[in-house]
Amino acid sequence: MEKPPMGRTEPLISNIMWRNLLAQALYQIAVLLTLQFKGESIFGVSKKVKDTLIFNTFVLCQVFNEFNARELEKKTIFKGLHKNKLFLGIIGITIILQVVMVEFLKKFADTERLDWGQWGACIGIAAASWPIGWVVKSIPVSDKPF
Repeated sequence: MEKPPMGRTEPLISNIMWRNLLAQALYQIAVLLTLQFKGESIFGVSKKVKDTLIFNTFVLCQVFNEFNARELEKKTIFKGLHKNKLFLGIIGITIILQVVMVEFLKKFADTERLDWGQWGACIGIAAASWPIGWVVKSIPVSDKPF
């Protein structure tokens, strides 16, 4: 709300947004494809557990990336976080619903329960989006639309 309104001819997605979006998309695609094709052997699990790992990792990647998306250019993704109760509430509800889907709604969600190590792996993979976002925000972009 600090910036003036954009004109009708301005692109909806700025170059800065594209930079951030493409970096996270490439990371998530690489991770999720690796899990899809090598997840069973990496984790030593069944196909159903591997599919649950992929689903869980995908959702958690979105949750972690929401912090990056709060600030398009600033690297301090936690600044002012305590002031945004709605954001924190949405993050909390999303995480609670994800745990319920994976751990308790197995038949409904077609998931398998994950052990602590598998949850830790999903969280670790998803949390990697924070340092990736930090590095990517160091890459300068042109003001001119692509």
